[in-house]
Amino acid sequence: MRETTLYQPIKRFLERQGYEVKAEVGSADVVAVRGDEPPVVVELKTCFSLSLFHQATARQAITDVVYIAVPASQGREFGRALQRNLTLCRRLGLGLLTVRMRDQLVVVHADPAPYRPRQSQRKKAQLLGEFSKRTGDPNVGGATRRGLVTAYRQDALRCVAFLSENGATKAALVANGSGVSNARRIMADNHYDWFERVGPGVYRLKIDRQAVGL
Repeated sequence: MRETTLYQPIKRFLERQGYEVKAEVGSADVVAVRGDEPPVVVELKTCFSLSLFHQATARQAITDVVYIAVPASQGREFGRALQRNLTLCRRLGLGLLTVRMRDQLVVVHADPAPYRPRQSQRKKAQLLGEFSKRTGDPNVGGATRRGLVTAYRQDALRCVAFLSENGATKAALVANGSGVSNARRIMADNHYDWFERVGPGVYRLKIDRQAVGL
């Protein structure tokens, strides 16, 4: 597929709304004009790419009404890509169109509009909570998620250290002795497969402390 394949469906879509449409005007792939309204610019690409967003944001020097257009596709992978790039379009004030090639249906997923950021207080609280609970700075910025040391992992390691010294112990005593208030939940959830319940509220280690680097 070439970008030119998208032009006729986009052209017809805009003409049905009363626009006069022309291709390759200046640096823009598609330009549509209707009366005295601001011109509409559409940048065409066969898939989402960084260069597509570079081109589209450059066209915002001409008009506030800038869309990107890509062919629609089936499958979960395209659906995820569509949602991620839709979020990016909204942040950049761009519109987003897709073209279903089998019947050339054009779908408007977003119109250009000023971005109004909304913060999640829940996510903010989670971030600051993790920051305050974590001891020291055990990770390196830019590392992958696999193997990262979280506050939860640090608490689990404290439980490991306590049980390594004291053997099978009631959860309440582990909490008091290790300083981990949620020791019972950590050992019961057993996220890392380190603990074993041997009685009502009593836990012991399933692994040697050296196995977790203690």
